[in-house]
Amino acid sequence: MLSSAPRPAAAQSAAQTPAASTVIVLRASRLIDGTGGAVLSPAMVRIERERITAVGTSLPVPSGAQLIDLGNATLLPGLIDLHTHLTGDERVHWEDGLLKTTPAYDALWGARNARITLLAGFTTCRDMGPTWPFVDVALRNAIDEGLVVGPRLLVAGNYVSSTGGAGDARQFSPYVEVPMVRNLADGPDEVTKAVRTNLKQGANHIKILATGAVLSKGISPGAQQYSDAEIQAAVTEARRWGRPAAAHAHGADGIKAAIRAGVRTVDHGSYLDDEAIALLKATNRATFYVPTLYTSAAIDRPDSPVPESERVRSRQVSAIKDAGFRRALAAGIPIGFGTDAMVIPHGQNAREFGERVRLGESPMAAIVSATALNAEILGLQDQLGTLRPGKLADLIAVPGDPLADITALERVRFVMKGGVIHRHDASH
Repeated sequence: MLSSAPRPAAAQSAAQTPAASTVIVLRASRLIDGTGGAVLSPAMVRIERERITAVGTSLPVPSGAQLIDLGNATLLPGLIDLHTHLTGDERVHWEDGLLKTTPAYDALWGARNARITLLAGFTTCRDMGPTWPFVDVALRNAIDEGLVVGPRLLVAGNYVSSTGGAGDARQFSPYVEVPMVRNLADGPDEVTKAVRTNLKQGANHIKILATGAVLSKGISPGAQQYSDAEIQAAVTEARRWGRPAAAHAHGADGIKAAIRAGVRTVDHGSYLDDEAIALLKATNRATFYVPTLYTSAAIDRPDSPVPESERVRSRQVSAIKDAGFRRALAAGIPIGFGTDAMVIPHGQNAREFGERVRLGESPMAAIVSATALNAEILGLQDQLGTLRPGKLADLIAVPGDPLADITALERVRFVMKGGVIHRHDASH
């Protein structure tokens, strides 16, 4: 997924590539390297082709290099979002998608959403499943081939959900069938087959829906929906393929079942309790908690497509998930960074930082979560997440100092992915 395929000529015009030079030197007032260490000020970074080759306060500018002075800005690693849904029209509630959209329509919206997400500073995303199966696989491949512009993607391919479960998009008459969609699995054997199908079709990871959901009809978000044995079947089969599994899990029982089964991440984790935190600690960084906090505000916005019944669920869970996050902070466990975009509008991913800081996390810790920690969770820490020589040149710049004002991360002005400039606003 990190190899760079040749870019067709049509795709080159979508990015601001350097002229003849293969060396770029960036200069800014300060640099946050993603490790949580001291801020570098002033700061310079040298990039050769797709890699960072030097970082310092004062670097020589080689003859023929392109020097870009970003002024009073802060350089950071490209941000990583562990929970997105990039394909589809965010104006259509996902339960309506099978009757109101098509795979091609969702793929075109995916191209639009991917570009917006990249320009917002998120250079790598984990996509957690489309309404139409495997459209995310096609989007990832199109980005890798240079056909469209977007973040580096790792994708789920399809939900693994029980009948009537959190990922059951067939919310219509039982006499209506959607032959192309086979996303439901009941019992360990069916779950195993669903995992195999997703991986065969190109998924990077497996997403299993362990509990009810806020934005689904049916069982409550706090209730465990998949049995322990079904969750374990998904994790066991994914491991046979050398792939991680992630669990959508709101309720405490489902969270703990997923941790015991050995998932890589517990996503949402709304009802996280002390026992679940103890189980997470015992995994020794094998399993991580990835909350999605800004969704509460986004769901209640006037133009949200979410039905009132699910808005009520969101209001009921909002304070509970805030308390779970505070509990995790107090316990000192590592907390991954995810947003659940498209529940929030694409491009607003960075608003998650403000929620985390509001609940007591330091700005630096929040930044580390979306950079070095998320790279570790993905197993890509040797390539991404920090501004160090040898790493891929994924960098962003924001005006001012995000440690003094975390909302600066919502105003990205410069984006580089793999040494290619995709955004460079005139002023910072």
